[in-house]
Amino acid sequence: MSRARLAMVCCLMFLNSLTGETLQAREPVEEEPAITYVVLRETEYYRDGPQQGRPADGKLPAGTKVRLIERAGSYVRIQTGPDQVVFISAASLKLDPDLVKKVTTLAEGGNAFALDLYAHLREQEGNLFFSPGSISMALAMTYAGAAGTTRDEMAQVLHFTASGEGIHEAMRLQRLLWESRQEKSGLRLNVANKLWGQQNYRFLPEYLKLTRDMYGAELALLNFADTQQASEVINQWVEMQTERKITNLIPPSALNANTRLVLTNAVYFHGQWANPFKKERTRDEDFFLAANRAISVPLMNRQAAYRFAAIDGLKLLELPYAGGDFSMIVLLPDEIEGLPKLESQLNSEALQRWTSALRKRGDVRVTLPRFRTTREFQLNNALAGLGMSTAFNPDLADFSGMNGNRELFISAVLHKAFVDVNEEGTEAAAATGVVVGVRSAPADEPPVFRADHPFLFLIRDTRSGVILFLGRVVNPLE
Repeated sequence: MSRARLAMVCCLMFLNSLTGETLQAREPVEEEPAITYVVLRETEYYRDGPQQGRPADGKLPAGTKVRLIERAGSYVRIQTGPDQVVFISAASLKLDPDLVKKVTTLAEGGNAFALDLYAHLREQEGNLFFSPGSISMALAMTYAGAAGTTRDEMAQVLHFTASGEGIHEAMRLQRLLWESRQEKSGLRLNVANKLWGQQNYRFLPEYLKLTRDMYGAELALLNFADTQQASEVINQWVEMQTERKITNLIPPSALNANTRLVLTNAVYFHGQWANPFKKERTRDEDFFLAANRAISVPLMNRQAAYRFAAIDGLKLLELPYAGGDFSMIVLLPDEIEGLPKLESQLNSEALQRWTSALRKRGDVRVTLPRFRTTREFQLNNALAGLGMSTAFNPDLADFSGMNGNRELFISAVLHKAFVDVNEEGTEAAAATGVVVGVRSAPADEPPVFRADHPFLFLIRDTRSGVILFLGRVVNPLE
């Protein structure tokens, strides 16, 4: 089967200070509230497994809120109460609309941040790939401890429109929504958060509780004065969370005896294409780096029903992953050297207009290169340039919500991302640490989407619209 893989470690944030206090004791871990689903219509349930020609054990009324335990083909195993676990038809279940609304609002702001950040990073040469979803989550954990001007600037840059409590609850729901899809056939998504604190340093219990309850981030204690050992421990955790796709995220030089807290978020995505490419149809062909310069690369070929659009001098193609909850959208300029113009036009309004033009076509001839790349960033300058400079200023930063005083500041935000797109699908990983209508083709000819020159792509959650990964390919062999 065809699949695609993505891995990312996003926003490793290092908060430094000059003093230390006593260790804050950890509180007991409570069971995290589960994500809720709603029964669409009155439906029969079975206690001992999916029905096999036997009478139902009862019926659940429409509107019943339940907890999804596992998927079992066309049935799902759900919990309807403290002591009742039953099976019902998967077709009769949907996500709680209140949950979807909260996550969609979060996604709108997160996508605006993604495109703002892309505008800063696009000046770099070559391929580009990062996870705005991972960066946003790591920064949100840091935002939870910010106050005053530091907090206001972070909220503006991250496009946080809800209250602090509302943001963290929406982040919790987004994380649980992603986690609920880990075992879905053909798709694996792992999102993990972790706090790394200096031994014998005091953190406020309310901050530790919020990051644990909302982000699932437990606190582990390290001696940052031993920079080699501390970096090895954190890097080993990142490697484990990303199936070893992200390695050596934090060099020992990023840590020192004044480091007090490192916040990490890791995202690993492994998705099979809903319409896989056949390897025997992959051929070495020209990929145009410029109008007068081409290289030979493996180009995958497939003709199938896809959502397609032609608008504003570009073509869009949506490639769904198995299960339908995630998809890749490829934005291909008509002109071989049209990528800079496309990048200059990329903003929330334009992206909304372009993706709204996508329509299902009976057949689309698709040509797409295989590509694989790893990119790493220090995001301090980009984030400061977007407007959150105070967080990096040792004299002005205010993260008193973490420890009760104003001695902490962000010394580094590191991000590393990996993507592998092939006939089978996509594998991606990332880690962050904080130191209009379709233009019709002739009726007898299917539309042609031939990505043989530089293009943009993104991977998004089709339910909320949140952009999990964003990037460009200028050279598939890079």
